[in-house]
Amino acid sequence: MLRLVVNVVVYQCAWFACVLGAAASRPWLGVAAAAAAVLLHLYMAPAPRRELPLILLATLAGAAFESLLVASGWVRPSPTLLVGSVMPIWMVALWAAFATTLNVSLRALRRRYLVTAIIAAVGAPLAYQAGAALGALQWVHATPALLLVAAGWAVLLPLLMRTA
Repeated sequence: MLRLVVNVVVYQCAWFACVLGAAASRPWLGVAAAAAAVLLHLYMAPAPRRELPLILLATLAGAAFESLLVASGWVRPSPTLLVGSVMPIWMVALWAAFATTLNVSLRALRRRYLVTAIIAAVGAPLAYQAGAALGALQWVHATPALLLVAAGWAVLLPLLMRTA
């Protein structure tokens, strides 16, 4: 139970550090918090050698998705520290931190792919909207961007849960 609570709290701290750091043009705050979240997760994990490839896969999948989202022109993230001139490093770091939740706080979603897809399709746009409200990104065309976020997460999260 303690591991679950720590996982939720640490991820939320990393999320806020990434978003608020980006909004304040200090993305390294979020990158550092996300790195700390990943390191703590690996330290606490019963099988860290199984977790590391999952974190890397989720980070790469997330980076590809965020790049697609930014390339669509519907989302304009905070332009600090771009990776390959397409997506900010704080977004990559956030995906790494998110991956730490797959086998801990999101464990109950295992093998419940339809429920996972529905939760992702609703929750992800809310999280992105919160990030926009806090100044980490701007919607160029909000409705299609939010639909793309919902669809992308509805596919990605069940795939990541299956991998986990």
